[in-house]
Amino acid sequence: MTVFESKETINKPVAAVYAFLADFNNHQQLMPANISDWSSSKDEARFSIQNMGKLALKISNRIENSSVIIIPAQEVPFNVEMRWVVTDLGDNTTEAILTISAELNMMMKMMASGPLKKLTANQTEQLKKLMQ
Repeated sequence: MTVFESKETINKPVAAVYAFLADFNNHQQLMPANISDWSSSKDEARFSIQNMGKLALKISNRIENSSVIIIPAQEVPFNVEMRWVVTDLGDNTTEAILTISAELNMMMKMMASGPLKKLTANQTEQLKKLMQ
C-alpha cells in the first residue's frame, strides 16, 4: 500500500470544516485544473481527469466532526481510498489531514505517485484557502 498525506491547520471550527468535506458537492472546489465534466450529489461525484479518463467516487463513511472516507464508485485499475480526518485543535482551529492510500504495482507507482502526491497537497491547500 502506497500512502500520500497532506495536512493543514484551518482557522475554522471543526464542525464547519467537517460539514464542508461531508458534502461531495463542495469537493469540486478542491480539485485541480485538470478535472472537468464534474457532476456530484452529496454522496457521489463523477468527473474526467485530463489525459487519464473518467472517475466516479463515493463517500463510504462519515463520522461527524471526525472523518470522511471516499472510495471508488465503480471499477478502477487499482484499489484506492481517500480519508479526510479533521481534529479540533481548540480556539476554533482545525487540523485537516487528507490521506490517499493506493495499491500500486511498481509500474503504476512510477506513473501515479507524482500526481497523487500533488493531489493531496493541492486539496488541503485549497481547503485552507476556501475556509479562511
